[in-house]
Amino acid sequence: MAAAGTSQRARRAMEEDDAKLVFETSKGVEPIMSFDEMGIKDDLLRGIYNYGFEKPSAIQQRAVLPIISGRDVIAQAQSGTGKTSMIALAVCQIVDTKSSEVQALILSPTRELATQTEKVILAIGDYINVQAHACIGGKSVGEDIRKLEHGVHVVSGTPGRVCDMIKRRTLRTRAIKLLILDESDEMLSRGFKDQIYDVYRYLPPELQVVLISATLPNEILEITSKFMTEPVRILVKRDELTLEGIKQFFVAVEREEWKFDTLCDLYDTLTITQAVIFCNTKRKVDWLTAKMRENNFTVSSMHGDMPQKERDAIMAEFRSGQTRVLITTDVWARGLDVQQVSLVINYDLPNNRELYIHRIGRSGRFGRKGVAINFVKSDDIKILRDIEQYYSTQIDEMPMNVADLI
Repeated sequence: MAAAGTSQRARRAMEEDDAKLVFETSKGVEPIMSFDEMGIKDDLLRGIYNYGFEKPSAIQQRAVLPIISGRDVIAQAQSGTGKTSMIALAVCQIVDTKSSEVQALILSPTRELATQTEKVILAIGDYINVQAHACIGGKSVGEDIRKLEHGVHVVSGTPGRVCDMIKRRTLRTRAIKLLILDESDEMLSRGFKDQIYDVYRYLPPELQVVLISATLPNEILEITSKFMTEPVRILVKRDELTLEGIKQFFVAVEREEWKFDTLCDLYDTLTITQAVIFCNTKRKVDWLTAKMRENNFTVSSMHGDMPQKERDAIMAEFRSGQTRVLITTDVWARGLDVQQVSLVINYDLPNNRELYIHRIGRSGRFGRKGVAINFVKSDDIKILRDIEQYYSTQIDEMPMNVADLI
């Protein structure tokens, strides 16, 4: 069931991970260096090894045990360090497959991330027959109802659809013992906060809550005090958050319209590998896609206004390598793992510092090398320097031989 290339990714689960991630961690959280020592069910271990993992990544070494022993956990780690597989592993260990009720609920900010989490749970939980279902907007409500009525152990979904299913009484919550908020900085920001609280109201009082994210701004940590009990905190210091192995560059462009010519010049470099190009708005994605195609460049594009079927088809093409250049908004910036992406271009600089980390984390997954190129107008220089300072990193002018670095 594992995707091709997964085992190589997992093998590279970074021997040096430990050295790199500096955790400000609750006392008593000792890293556990192998899956065998975590007290995991035998058939689940088979699933983990079959999926291609050999040893836990740094965040998995520290967070899996507290989660499976029932503690509330706030876990922060960089993109590409195995957060989704950590969720899958913990959830599969916790559910009782003899019961057909929903016991774990995972909420994600995008439909694609919710679907990816479902896939990893099904792959890792293959030998223990874990039933998981992705409840996401844009898909048939009837199909959700049919799946939930039939009985699943885990629901991975987006807040709106999950809320809807709970209110219809199709998603019964009485047996849910674990709530996981993936990418919780995004989840608890303005868009989703009310829906999350809405879902939370329906869940049993003795619920275990886990928050997972690459960035945890202070306001999030304040909100957590409302619905977590003495959480184990596993936090990465901020200056550890720049992604090791990802070279970051900028190209100075005097005017907005020069960005397009710069991108065309870079096109051959993009198609050596697979590249993701980020724009800040859906309109800009549509405009840039049309303009690239007018100039006979092959690109695909994706944003949140597209029908779900279309988004799925584009993702499938990009994953399989049929398309090599994807133009998108920040809907794609979080948690999506396509092995071959080793180049990210910020056509527009992101609107906040946190998004920068999520975007450039699309390249160099699990310790592979990657390159990020930022198109910077003169009024963006300040934002770029602010990102550099905030993450204690260095973003240099792009060299002529950038193709050799990918």
